Amino acid sequence: MNLRSHLLAGHVIPAHPLALDQQRRFSEKHQRALARYYFAAGTGGIAVGVHSTQFEIREPQHNLYKPVLELAAATIAAELSHAPRDYAMIAGICGLTAQAVAEAELARSLGYHAGLVSMAAYQTEPEAVILAHVATVAKTMPVVGFYLQPAVGGRVFSYAFWRKFAEIPEVVAIKIAPFNRYQTIDVVRAVAASGRADIALYTGNDDTIVADLLTPFTFPLNGRPVTRHIVGGLLGHWGVWTQAAVQLFRDTQRAATTPKIDASWLARANAVTDMNAALFDAANRFRGCIPGILEVLRRQGLVESVHCLNPAEVLSPGQAEELTRVCAAYPDLTDDTFVAEHRAHWLR
Repeated sequence: MNLRSHLLAGHVIPAHPLALDQQRRFSEKHQRALARYYFAAGTGGIAVGVHSTQFEIREPQHNLYKPVLELAAATIAAELSHAPRDYAMIAGICGLTAQAVAEAELARSLGYHAGLVSMAAYQTEPEAVILAHVATVAKTMPVVGFYLQPAVGGRVFSYAFWRKFAEIPEVVAIKIAPFNRYQTIDVVRAVAASGRADIALYTGNDDTIVADLLTPFTFPLNGRPVTRHIVGGLLGHWGVWTQAAVQLFRDTQRAATTPKIDASWLARANAVTDMNAALFDAANRFRGCIPGILEVLRRQGLVESVHCLNPAEVLSPGQAEELTRVCAAYPDLTDDTFVAEHRAHWLR
C-alpha cells in the first residue's frame, strides 16, 4: 500500500473505542468484534490508542497500550487475509519525546503505518519545542498531525506553527479537530501555502463533519487561487453508526464534485451535528463523550458496558435520553440493522 496515495483518496477512519466488561476488565472478545465491525462497514483504516481508546490504557496499573494495539493489528490482518484491500492502521502516539518515540517504535513493530501524534503533553512550551518533538517522532514512523480542541486537553496553535509543521517531510496527513472554524482555516491555509499537495487533510471536527467534507478551501497564493479539500475523516463520531457513516461519506464525495451542492445538504449537516451533540455530550463540555460512544455500542450489543478505566467517566444526566432522541429522529444515520445482521459473526 502506498500510504500517502491511500490517505489522499479519502476514507472513513474511526477512532477505536476500548471495550470493558461489567467488572471493568478488558474484553478481548468485544474489542475484536469492534475491529471486525469497522472493517466490514467499509472503512479505509482505524485509529487505535487514541482519545476514544482512553488515554488511561498507558497507565502502569492498566498496561493496555500494547495489548490493545496488538489485538487490533492481528484482527485486521486476519480480515485482510480473507478480503484484501488497502487499509491504514494508525496508532495514537502520546507523551513527551521519549515516551512518544517508544510508542512509535512499538506501533511500527506491530505493523502500524502511521502515528497520530498528540501534542497535549506540551501545554506551555514554545511552539518550536513542539515542532522539534514531532520531527523527532517522525523519524520513527510517518506522522498524522493532530489539532486537538482545548476542551479535551489540546491547545491553540498559530498559523505559523502549522506552516512549519507542513515542512516536516514525514507528515502524511493532519487531523483537524479544534472544533473551531478559524483554527480549521489556519491549518488548511498553512498546508496550501506550503505547496505540500501530498499531505492529506482529515476532519476531526465531529461538530461539523459534513461541512468540512463539502467545503472547497480556496486561498490566493502568489497571485493565483489555490484550493484544498478535507478529503476524509478520522473521527470519534465514526466509531458508532459506522456503516451509515461510510455511506454518508461516499455521498459527500459525489456531492463535492458537482457544480452546485444541493441545499438539502445543509439539513443533513445539522442532523449529523445534532447526533454528535448527544453522542459527545456537548451540553456538558464533552464530559460524557467516551461513555456516549460506548452506550451506542452497548445498545447494539457490540460491547458489554459503558465502563471506562476512569470510574469517574460516566454518562451525564440526560445523555442517554438524548441518544434515544437523535436515533429516533435520524434513523438513516444509524446502522442498527447492519449490526444486528452481523453481530454474532463478529463476536465469534
